[in-house]
Amino acid sequence: MIKIGMSTSCTFPKPTAQSFQIAAAAGYDGMEVMVSTENDSRNPHALRALSHRFELPVLSIHAPVLFYTQFVWGTKPDEKLVRTVDLAHEVGATTVVVHPPFRWQGQYATRFEELVTKLERDSGITMAVENMFPWNVAGSQKAYLPGTNPIEMNVDSITLDFSHAALSGDDSFEMAKAAGDRLRHIHLCDGEAPNGKKRLFDEHRMPGEGGQPVEKTLRYLADRGWDGQVVAEVNTRSARKDEAKRLHMLRETLEFARQHTTVNSLS
Repeated sequence: MIKIGMSTSCTFPKPTAQSFQIAAAAGYDGMEVMVSTENDSRNPHALRALSHRFELPVLSIHAPVLFYTQFVWGTKPDEKLVRTVDLAHEVGATTVVVHPPFRWQGQYATRFEELVTKLERDSGITMAVENMFPWNVAGSQKAYLPGTNPIEMNVDSITLDFSHAALSGDDSFEMAKAAGDRLRHIHLCDGEAPNGKKRLFDEHRMPGEGGQPVEKTLRYLADRGWDGQVVAEVNTRSARKDEAKRLHMLRETLEFARQHTTVNSLS
């Protein structure tokens, strides 16, 4: 049975403890913790306590690779990734999610594939590299190195994010097929393609509310016996201070996931 988790990013900027509370109320199977500037998000003792309190295992840890986390655990990205693996071990998570490097991250960018492959094989933690979307810096220079699509990289494990696929103009179903057995992790969400407009807006809509073949992809994976993790990563900021609405959005996302990860759900 595929476990359905919820990312703490679904309720950002709420505290990690409140994210656990909301996920438990919604009925999720576990958590993905986004390492952030908040101490609880990177404190193994706090995370184990929250996991025990809400009876929610930590399924995965998202490495601190966003702009607002650039100073979390120092400034050396390779060391930050090693610390993320250590945190995953300490809290019992089986997966680390990491973005491809930025071009300006020097040797970390040039040896990224080698690093994540070695970390996965040495640690036993799945190092699932997430698909991103193209955008440029300094005129025409691409932001990511070696690129945005981990399917084209020499890595063992991949995260597929539907919202990112939309911004890339990719078909997530075709991406899932192309990834094959390397696909180990799903960020469940949705999004619309830019339609030729020059914009950069990562929507993370609820599944079924965008243009990606989310249902088809989940059914395909379930029916072939896929045993990876599905983690809701939807934007609930539209709920504002309406916690009942936020909870309803997350419950609907969970129901979507459970419905479409049931084997032979088309029959």
